[in-house]
Amino acid sequence: MREIVNISIGQCGNQIASKFWETVANEHGLSPLGVYDGDSDLQLERINVYFNEATGGKYVPRAILCDLDTGAIDCIRASCYGQIFRPDNFVFGTVGAGNNWARGYYGEGSETIDYLLDSIRREVESTDCMQGFQIMQGIGGGSGSGLGSLVLNRLREEYPDRMIVSYTVFPSPQVSESIVEPYNALLATHYHIESTDMLICFDNEALYEICTRSLKISTPTLTDLNHLIANTMSGITTCLRFPGQLNADLRKLAVNMVPFPRLHFFMSSLAPLTSRTAQSYRTMSVLDLVHQVFNPRNAMCAVDPRQGRYLTVALVFRGRLSMREIDEQLLNVQNRNSQYFIEWIPNNVKTAVCDIPPRGCRMSCTFLASRFTANNTAVEQLFRKICQQFCAMYKRKAFIHWYTAEGMDDIEFTDAEASLNDLISEYQQIGNYDTSEQIGESSSKEQLKLQ
Repeated sequence: MREIVNISIGQCGNQIASKFWETVANEHGLSPLGVYDGDSDLQLERINVYFNEATGGKYVPRAILCDLDTGAIDCIRASCYGQIFRPDNFVFGTVGAGNNWARGYYGEGSETIDYLLDSIRREVESTDCMQGFQIMQGIGGGSGSGLGSLVLNRLREEYPDRMIVSYTVFPSPQVSESIVEPYNALLATHYHIESTDMLICFDNEALYEICTRSLKISTPTLTDLNHLIANTMSGITTCLRFPGQLNADLRKLAVNMVPFPRLHFFMSSLAPLTSRTAQSYRTMSVLDLVHQVFNPRNAMCAVDPRQGRYLTVALVFRGRLSMREIDEQLLNVQNRNSQYFIEWIPNNVKTAVCDIPPRGCRMSCTFLASRFTANNTAVEQLFRKICQQFCAMYKRKAFIHWYTAEGMDDIEFTDAEASLNDLISEYQQIGNYDTSEQIGESSSKEQLKLQ
């Protein structure tokens, strides 16, 4: 069994982790105390990928939850699923990072990292054949970006041959919760370029748009956004948690999705996205699922895939449906939209089908669901926006003293900016499209011809 160790860092990462483990536990038939009460042997066949079996038939998530403040950790402990986690795996500081990457990396984070690594080693040593790490974090604040960068750095040093996959919430392009988000995001992204093998991008603005436009939630809360991320993560990890042939472990997924080492930043989508009131009025077909996941409005990060080209695509369908019909519909999409796919990578759309439906549906019912992960060159829009916001402040040296006071050198800013600009140039070169096009301008390209 190829086990995965999960690490959630910062307030954002821990809130996502709380929803993720709730979703995964439901799908594997586990109660809030970790006791199995499901109705299918398939739920237990590969449960050891994410769970340790303890005494008394209890299953414990292989998860370490870390924050430099106790607020998010206390909320998880007090939640319905708080008792499912191992108490030793809660690692927290006392002061917090204060939205400061340098404090999370050099200050408070450096005092906490040893305790965190001890918990990680304990989980790693309890595995038989670990395949890698799964990290959940947001990089707009201090703990997720600063401590997250430090954790990535140390994990790459201690476990150089293991896969590291990150589910990362980037700062929203139009809405900012902290003035220094561009600094934190730029510095954290620099470490993600070098230390992660795959990174799935999210941002709150795109998630908020999906909730209001597709799910018809008038005033979405962070719980709604986290639930959307958790469902997407549940779909992406389906092939890891249930029996299947395609992309059955992290390394297989990376080999199929990452053509160049630095270009490992993915966008994702989810289908069906329908409001609860409208679910009973429509039937979902394979065509509908494919239409939704390729729809730019359903992308969970604020990029327009029509402004780039698809390097690789992976889709996971859940439910009992025809593999032949799926292949036919995807072939039609590729033939009609060949200009959006890199022509020199043949067969760059991979699909997998899992019979286990998402939670909330009976095992016997016919339910269609699709999770979409794509390596698209348009993701450089995300990094270009961070660079623009960073340059606007850094050329005036605004807020720099907060970072240098923690022992950080100015040269780290310039090194991170150069690394991010190089990444943007690589995406633009591969995508082979007009580099002078500015973010925010409407795309001149037509909509995908999916129908």
